[in-house]
Amino acid sequence: MKNREPFRTMLPESRLIDKYLRITRRHRAVLERRLSVTGVYRSQHKILMCISDNPNISQKELAEKKDVSTSAIAVSLKKLEKGGYIKRLVDEKDNRCNQLCITEKGRQVIEDSHQIFHEVELAMFAGFSKEEYETLERMLDRIYENLKKYHE
Repeated sequence: MKNREPFRTMLPESRLIDKYLRITRRHRAVLERRLSVTGVYRSQHKILMCISDNPNISQKELAEKKDVSTSAIAVSLKKLEKGGYIKRLVDEKDNRCNQLCITEKGRQVIEDSHQIFHEVELAMFAGFSKEEYETLERMLDRIYENLKKYHE
């Protein structure tokens, strides 16, 4: 019997999906390694960024925005607060609610993170011409729209 390649590798679509997934895994690994210097984990970065973009957001509103439970958010918030990245202020209108605010230490992490994100993005697209970049963007938009139609 001949030594055959697995079925997935024979299909061009499968090869492209495999490459896309490899890129996303590598992107995550690069970001996690680069962001580790900030002392904040990836999931905490997302929460910190959301709080930064939505000053004085409540825990409940944050959970809704991130589409997770309030208890899941609570665990990360506790770690961020303990690390000095955020603080909770009692809502003047409702004493049962806390507003989440970024501390100066948290602002520094956000600033450092934005710089890291930008550096990684530049590295990802190094050597791409404007035309290649625009072509890739159109193709990715088209893939997204195809999936959206298929899902509906």
